[in-house]
Amino acid sequence: MQAKVTWHKGLTFTGTADSGYTLPLGGKKAVGGDEDGFVPMEMFLIGLAGCTGMDVISILAKMKQDVTNFEVKIHANRVETHPKIFSDIMIEYVISGKNLDPKLVEKAVNLSETTYCPGQAILNKTAKIENKITILEV
Repeated sequence: MQAKVTWHKGLTFTGTADSGYTLPLGGKKAVGGDEDGFVPMEMFLIGLAGCTGMDVISILAKMKQDVTNFEVKIHANRVETHPKIFSDIMIEYVISGKNLDPKLVEKAVNLSETTYCPGQAILNKTAKIENKITILEV
């Protein structure tokens, strides 16, 4: 796996990886940026949400759960001193569907957290990670 960022000006970069897609990276105005892209630490959280989200939706499909809508929301806090790592992270799974089995949903989330998601395995070493599951019947 390869990734790189290319500098444009100030704190403006473009990131790319093996997939070939690009994304804008930028800094907050408070640190001299133009706020013209994702702040790098946001990418950790988006990566975590995508990692566990893909696990959970794949597992639920194998469990034949009828999911109609699915969101993974991340709420995180960082420590005050540099390098300002994440101290605690709440992963909120909001799942809508028909006749969803709460025990299977919980099992899918647990499998992602404990077995499949490398993002959680990495961030779990420095941050307290908790989850919340909301199931909405449609």
